[in-house]
Amino acid sequence: MSRPRAATIRDVATLAGVSVGTASKALNGRGSLRAETVARVRQAAEQLDFRPNQAARSLHTDRTYTVGMITTDTIGRFSIPLLIGAEDILGAGQVSVLLCDARDDPIRERHHLRVLLSRRVDGIIVTGRRTGTRPPIGTGLPVPVVYAFLASTDPADCSVIPDEPGGIRLVVEHLRATGRTRLVHVTGPEHHHSARVRAAEAGVETLYGEWSEAWGRRAAGLLLARGPAFDAVICGNDQIARGLAETLRESGRDVPGDVAVTGFDNWDVIAEASRPPLTSVDMDLEGLGRAAAGLLLSAIDGEPSPGAHPHPPRLIIRDSTVRP
Repeated sequence: MSRPRAATIRDVATLAGVSVGTASKALNGRGSLRAETVARVRQAAEQLDFRPNQAARSLHTDRTYTVGMITTDTIGRFSIPLLIGAEDILGAGQVSVLLCDARDDPIRERHHLRVLLSRRVDGIIVTGRRTGTRPPIGTGLPVPVVYAFLASTDPADCSVIPDEPGGIRLVVEHLRATGRTRLVHVTGPEHHHSARVRAAEAGVETLYGEWSEAWGRRAAGLLLARGPAFDAVICGNDQIARGLAETLRESGRDVPGDVAVTGFDNWDVIAEASRPPLTSVDMDLEGLGRAAAGLLLSAIDGEPSPGAHPHPPRLIIRDSTVRP
């Protein structure tokens, strides 16, 4: 009995209803294709159990179909969603991701960079646990680099960053639309990039402190001691918001009846478990990762996009600002 014939790229193209060239670009992560087209081709390849010849493909294109990701986010709060998003795009082209944890150690980072280059990766994504800027990971590197979540200080580099001011604008517009007029901003340390840019965009009184629930409770106490001169609090993250909202509620102030409270990050284990659940800004980290991977693939194809590319956030509205 003869073996069944292995599926070819032409079979995938026929099933997906696209040309062979489009199917090849979709599976290789090349070209500017619509997300729907890439998804349709990828689904067809999975349905047919299509297996490209990796060795032949590497020899033909002089590529290894691997990408490195270097992060300083040891906990993974930001880098893991970003990695998932990046793999949505890279995986469609059968590109593997090698994740390296630099742990804020320059020596470890240089080691990972050397190892990735020795493995002849096609490109590198650099990310971290906080927004802001950082020096380039290297100069004159033989492969393209895209910075994600944080930005390179070199404007010639490609960086994909969350639009934090845009997130605060969404919050302020939402609060104003619900009739709030006396806004206060409670956030983390003043020296942090995120705290500064969000405070500047909020344009209201700001209390700087820590990125913690404990600071949210203390800040609530400070605000309550001054009297009922506020009807909304914009918090720098979800931990601050949860601590603040709980203290307000324990003191007899209704949330959102007396005071609306918003968070930032939309960390579901915090935002959804709070009482009441928190309205929060979602930086769409998976989408940011997909954008970074797409820009990296374009750079690998010889079409780099230097400069900073802000990624739009979303506002997730819950009961802490609008009654159910």
